[in-house]
Formats: sequence, structure tokens, C-alpha cells
Amino acid sequence: MHIVCHMMSSIDGRSLTDNWNLDFASPIYEDTAARFEADAWACGRVTMQEISHGKDRDYPRGLAKGAVPRTDHFPKRDASQYAISIDPKGRVAWKSDTALDSHIVEVLAESVEDDYLAYLQSIGVSYVFGGKDDIELKRVVDTLERELKIGKLIVEGGGHVSGAFVNAQLADEVSVLVIPLVDGREAHTSSFEVAMDKWQKPTYLKLESIEKLEHDVVWLRYTRKA
Repeated sequence: MHIVCHMMSSIDGRSLTDNWNLDFASPIYEDTAARFEADAWACGRVTMQEISHGKDRDYPRGLAKGAVPRTDHFPKRDASQYAISIDPKGRVAWKSDTALDSHIVEVLAESVEDDYLAYLQSIGVSYVFGGKDDIELKRVVDTLERELKIGKLIVEGGGHVSGAFVNAQLADEVSVLVIPLVDGREAHTSSFEVAMDKWQKPTYLKLESIEKLEHDVVWLRYTRKA
């Protein structure tokens, strides 16, 4: 599988966040993302909750009549595109099996509630397990490639998810849209962020292209050095 991390960043490395007030930012991001022609796109729990418009863990209880087996579940294998939701604890309350015209695949830890699995089954959402209490991304990537024939995945954030893919040495490309502003707020996530206890080593990159876009945005594309 070919994996691209595609991020939008301020000059000082902050990921797209509140109070930037840039109407052009999202269209440029989506237009450039589309140029990768990916089979699937991945986001973390926070971003997926915004897309789902649902409240945290707002799904019916009592659907599971017993323990639900911790086996991967694929009610749909022929989608034109997949939305990969990195959601270890099962907190995103989807209303259907589709997000932005893409079939949803939840990436979960085995410690997730039985009721959540039963709920996902009831609305036709696919899910895969990435580990007992946390997510092993290599295992997930191998499963998605084997079971759903995903050839190209674009990771669209946030910073913790993109950082996790890069830290695991899974990103073949890193794509950054640099916005002409400085944010400066220390508390805001960087475009690629890894907790110190999970940090492995630096990822060294090779610059492949530089493109100036509208509104003084610069698009930098890198590939991972062997």
C-alpha cells in the first residue's frame, strides 16, 4: 500500500485550527488531496466526530445480547472509496455507513464495548481491530490492503494520526501545504505530533516538488528516504 500524509500547516508548523479565518484553506486542501486519487482516506477520532455531527459515544445501548467476537467485519468490500476512522475506544457515533461519499471502516482496539460493535453492525459500518488496547498501524494497513484491496491511502489528520503514521515509518510521502501565517500558540498541535513515550526516531525525507498555489500557499511534497 502507498501511504501519503497530507497536511496543512502554518509557517511555524501548526496544523489547521480555529481562528485562522481563511476561506480558501479548505478548498485548496481538498483540491490537492483529490490529485492523489487515493482509494481511501484516514482521519483521527476528533476529525471524524466533526464529520459525523454526532455526540461522543451517542449510540444505543443494549444491542449486544452477549460478547461480540473480536474479528474484523466487512459488510462492504466493493466501495469506490473508504473512510478510515482511527477510533480505538469506539467513540464516533456514525448515523450511517457512509462519510463524505466513502464507506466507513472503524479502526478499533479489542477493548471497545460490545454495544458499539453491535451498533456498527446494525448500520453496516465495517471495522478492523488494531490491537488489544491500542492501535498497531502496520497491522491495520496490512489488513486493509489484504481485505479491501486498498492500494493508496491518504492520511488527512489530525497531527497525532499523521505523526503516528510517520513515526511508524509507514508514510511513503509527506505532503504539506504551507499557509502564509504564523500561529504561535504553544498549546495547538503541530502538523506531525508524537507522544514522547511512543517516539521512535526521525523520519528523513527527500524533496520531490515545490509548487506555489493561489493565496501564497506553497505545496511541498516529499518522499521517504530508503
